[in-house]
Amino acid sequence: MATKKLTGTKIEKKIIPTGPWRDFINPPLEDIDSIVAQYDFHELDKEAILEENQYARIDTYDDYLFLVLHFPKYEPTTERYIHNELNIFVGKDYLISFRYYQSKTMKRVYDAYEARLEKWEKTTPAFLLYDIIEHYLDKTMKMLERFGKDLKILERELFSSRGSDTIRALMIRKRNIIALKHMMKPQIGVLKMIEIRMKERFSDEVELYFENLEDKLDKIFSEIQLLQENIDSMEDTLKSIFELETNTTIKYLTVFSAFMLPLTVVTGGFGMNVESGHFSNTLIALSIAGVILFLLIVLLLFRSKKLL
Repeated sequence: MATKKLTGTKIEKKIIPTGPWRDFINPPLEDIDSIVAQYDFHELDKEAILEENQYARIDTYDDYLFLVLHFPKYEPTTERYIHNELNIFVGKDYLISFRYYQSKTMKRVYDAYEARLEKWEKTTPAFLLYDIIEHYLDKTMKMLERFGKDLKILERELFSSRGSDTIRALMIRKRNIIALKHMMKPQIGVLKMIEIRMKERFSDEVELYFENLEDKLDKIFSEIQLLQENIDSMEDTLKSIFELETNTTIKYLTVFSAFMLPLTVVTGGFGMNVESGHFSNTLIALSIAGVILFLLIVLLLFRSKKLL
């Protein structure tokens, strides 16, 4: 696993000072150590914060839950979807999050949370967790909608232009949709387990909210599968078009070869040393007539078989 980057002078840290939520952005090691010691978190959870985890997961303890969640982010420079990892500790009266990236989605959740604090509205860790996950899932669905619109444009280009750029664009989208599928699939089980644990530790009231998150994730995964099927269909269509074009080329090469065969025989014959005179002229005339007759027969055969 790759170690997450801990910087020194360029660290940006933002901690919400009041309420149950503390959000750490690019935390230095001393802050992580302090939080782990203060809440008596497991040492393995600390390692998970410091290292990049390959899959989403949930770890259950007596006093808290530890979550590793992944949400996609598109990188235009590499034309790839990468995962933004979010590490969350959820206790009875606190939620602590760690991340190593700026996030407009997280800022919207924070702004809404801060507004509730200013109004002295009660916010529980369970509903905070719901808000965070819901915002990220909504963002992912919008991302897939843009992906689908882009794919429709590419599908139209597929029939008008089959150049290397179009083929490359199709392969990039195939790679990206597979990456999204691998990223989101493990979280289906994780969300189901979160729903169970939230109900156990908080109240039955939160169950409906987390069931809603499961529905959203199911829709996201169904949309990913649909997009993958569309890409596979486009790839099959492209292969069929190329096979048809190849067969057409071979057909014309076959016809051309058939036309050239008698000419090759005649020119080969005249390349031999023969006596000039009446016999030679007669031979030339008969050869030309034979070639013309042969070509007419070949032409009629190809036309009858609809090869031309």
